[in-house]
Amino acid sequence: QLCGQDALRRVLSIPLSIPKDERTMSPITVIKRDHHGVETWRYDGTIVDRGAAWVCLIARFNRDDHDAGYLVYRRGDRFTEWFYADHWYNVFRIEDGDSGALKGWYCNITRPAILGETVIASDDLALDLFVAPDGVPMSITQLVELLPRPALPARSRMPVASTVT
Repeated sequence: QLCGQDALRRVLSIPLSIPKDERTMSPITVIKRDHHGVETWRYDGTIVDRGAAWVCLIARFNRDDHDAGYLVYRRGDRFTEWFYADHWYNVFRIEDGDSGALKGWYCNITRPAILGETVIASDDLALDLFVAPDGVPMSITQLVELLPRPALPARSRMPVASTVT
């Protein structure tokens, strides 16, 4: 199974009580990189909470509206994002930017994030899972399988396999 039941339970059990006042939180920049470590997107957010090996932040979708087939991302949608330095994934809770309604959960399989004081860097391995508000997985992309073997070194394939099984 691509996303084991334990992994899905972890995604759905993330606390829902997130502070709403983004003005009192610390700013942070997120750098999304591809599996080669090349920057593909940069955006700003605000830190909600952090631990020794994780950061929770809030960011707003900063691109034009995008219909991904399973969800329409709209400029201003609110993302509560969890990044981990010791796990091979990150998780985003997506809310409508106007109404605040839960739109779903997005889980990226990634290398462990690099967590700085003002910057987070995350290497996206192009293997994703979207979970609808009712808990039903709706879209799984398996782009990692389409990559030529040399593109994803063996040191990366083994931890990814253990994360999603």
